[in-house]
Amino acid sequence: MMRKYNKERAIVFNTLQMYRHDRIDYLEQEISIARKEGFHYGIKLVRGAYMEKERERAKQKGYPSPIQPDKKACDTDFDKALEIIVKNIDCLALCAGSHNEQSALALIDLLEKNGIAKNDSRIYFAQLLGMSDHISYNLSHGGYNVAKYVPYGPIKEVMPYLLRRADENTSVAGQTSRELSLIMKERNRRAT
Repeated sequence: MMRKYNKERAIVFNTLQMYRHDRIDYLEQEISIARKEGFHYGIKLVRGAYMEKERERAKQKGYPSPIQPDKKACDTDFDKALEIIVKNIDCLALCAGSHNEQSALALIDLLEKNGIAKNDSRIYFAQLLGMSDHISYNLSHGGYNVAKYVPYGPIKEVMPYLLRRADENTSVAGQTSRELSLIMKERNRRAT
C-alpha cells in the first residue's frame, strides 16, 4: 500500500514495535527499499505490549524468542530508531507513539539538532486519549504536532487492547498522581 499511495507523502503507515530485537535491522531494510523504489515510508513507532506473551509463545512453540531481553534494550532501540528516522526524514514520516517523557524529550532534541521545524508535517507525537495528557498538552502548547488516538470498535475487542496498554504502561502508573496534580494545577490556572 505504501508503494501505491505514498508517492508524494506518507499516507499509509506501518507500526514498528520495538519490543522485538530485530526491528532496527528491519527499519534500515525498509528505508533502503523506500529509497530504491521511490516512496515515502510511514512509521508509527511504539514500544509494544506483548513481551511476556511472545516470550511464552516462543517457548511453547520451540523457536527463539523475538523479544528484547529487557525493557532497557527496548528503550535503547526505540531511541535509536528515532535517530535513524530523523536522519532519513526526507523519505519517511513518523508518528512517535509513546507515553514516555524521556522519549518525547529525545525526539525534541533530535529535531533541534537536525534543524527540523517543530511543526514539520512528517513528524507527530501521539498518546492514547486519557494517558499522559500532560505530555500531549505541553507538546501541543510548544508548537509540535500531536495526535490523541482513541481505540474504536466492539467492546470485546477494544477492552483487551486497553488492558494491554494499561499493563504495558505500568511504568507510567507512577506518573498518575503527578499527572493528576498537573491537571488540577492547569484547571486552577484556567479558572483564574
